[in-house]
Amino acid sequence: MEDFSHFNEHGRARMVDVSEKADTVRTAVAYGRVLVNEETFRLIQSGGLKKGDVLTTAQIGGIMGAKRTADIIPMCHPIFLSGVDLDFQMDEGQLAVEIYATTKCTGSTGVEMEALTAVSVAALTIYDMCKAVQRDIVIDKICLLKKTGGKSGEFLRKDG
Repeated sequence: MEDFSHFNEHGRARMVDVSEKADTVRTAVAYGRVLVNEETFRLIQSGGLKKGDVLTTAQIGGIMGAKRTADIIPMCHPIFLSGVDLDFQMDEGQLAVEIYATTKCTGSTGVEMEALTAVSVAALTIYDMCKAVQRDIVIDKICLLKKTGGKSGEFLRKDG
């Protein structure tokens, strides 16, 4: 249990004390994708879904998700985000909506979970917006691509 910082000496869950850690600028970039069929892909591209503009709604959902990460992920510290941005790329060959979320803060703990939550909520929003025309949508490949700042320094995913 010594290797796991989210457990106390009795093996019970705890929120890690970060009060001794230095404030540094921290960034994270996460990725995920939503796989749809050709009809759904065209509807997303054209804005033809009855519920409205899928990518604008997913953008807002992803930002809201990042801001609420500490409310939904146990042991996550509430942090003061200085920036959240999402980018969507339409991959016609894969019939995929690719989602990239970038988060930033200056603080004593990282923003990886916020970037991953932003991608996840954006993907779920896309699913929700499209489920009336397609039920077998797949959300996959959610992962951290990059992080900077803090004691551990930079991480860059090798296969991303």
